[in-house]
Amino acid sequence: MPTLIHNIDPILLDFGVVQVRWYGLFFALGLALTYFFLRHVFKREKLSLEHLDNLILYLFIGMLVGARLGHVFFYNASYYLNDPLSILKIWQGGLSSHGAALGVFFAYLIACKIHKLKFAKYADFLVLGMPIAAGFVRLGNFFNSEIIGIPTDGTWGVIFQQLGEDVPRHPSQIYEALLSFAIFGILYVAYKKFPTKKRPVLLLLFLYMGLYFASRFLVEFWKEHHTLPNEAFLSMGQWLSIIPVLIAGAYFAWLALKYNKK
Repeated sequence: MPTLIHNIDPILLDFGVVQVRWYGLFFALGLALTYFFLRHVFKREKLSLEHLDNLILYLFIGMLVGARLGHVFFYNASYYLNDPLSILKIWQGGLSSHGAALGVFFAYLIACKIHKLKFAKYADFLVLGMPIAAGFVRLGNFFNSEIIGIPTDGTWGVIFQQLGEDVPRHPSQIYEALLSFAIFGILYVAYKKFPTKKRPVLLLLFLYMGLYFASRFLVEFWKEHHTLPNEAFLSMGQWLSIIPVLIAGAYFAWLALKYNKK
């Protein structure tokens, strides 16, 4: 049965004191492409590039803090509570995409409050670039041999030799990366098809949330469960794809109704 042997060293370049990792490269590339794409969108919409730069800084900090705290409290709370200083050791790995999403959301709320910006003014445009960053992060996870899938008999299975395994597994990281890029395509088509002045407020945000969390929920069926027993009805990742989206969805629905009545 043909399978892909994955034996890529997660370290791309090693200069002794400083190491360049594949994950870091993809992470940085995803952020850079997201930023330049959003600059293109803001210019096209004649929106303030100064506001974009300010918002990107808030969102970046919110993403990092949220991703780290999400991993700490969603997946390994007892360990980090016993050793709180380990929370700061972000270089040892441990980031949660659901935590990152929550961090970005709250960071945007804070930025809007501080700079007196309307929530709906930039939300629909900012989400256009998020699937780009998400997709490249998952490519980084693949090169890092982490967030692996469950064993498979399919011919597309991947053996992660860096983990000392000889069992083909679903390349769940690639599944999520491809889904993220597909979501980007759908959002961009919707953005181009429905002009801003005729588009319902927060439509793109709703579309992004629905597609992203639905894709995350589905891919979890082919991923190794984390923190919850294998016999659990849903994985931690699936619960985290349901609860926040229901809460945030209700809030966004209220905002959309509020703005669309004007």
